[in-house]
Amino acid sequence: MSNLQDKTGAEVTVQPTSDGRAFGIDVVADGVTAGRAFFLDHDGERIFYHTEVDEAYGGRGLATILVREALEASRKDDLVIVPVCPLVKGFLDKNGDDFTAQGGEFRRATRDDVAFVQNSN
Repeated sequence: MSNLQDKTGAEVTVQPTSDGRAFGIDVVADGVTAGRAFFLDHDGERIFYHTEVDEAYGGRGLATILVREALEASRKDDLVIVPVCPLVKGFLDKNGDDFTAQGGEFRRATRDDVAFVQNSN
């Protein structure tokens, strides 16, 4: 995926994790994965259910970068986004029009989606 900078100017990268269950955001200079956005793929949809960023890296805009890039990669894979995670939902509440204008699709999560996540973990 793309090389980006956080609010401090540090280079970060976002890419799928090796297990294929999340996107990770790496702080290049520190050589660490500072956060992850976890998902499950199901019937042409990508259900984002949890996003986390290490507290040591808080306030740097990493969560926003992570979610934006994860959604962009999912859009390119022609997957419909289902935001169970409050952070992903909040991002789409603010940026959903832009996301759909670029060809992305999302729908609101249902109780069945939450149950699917709970039964899958």
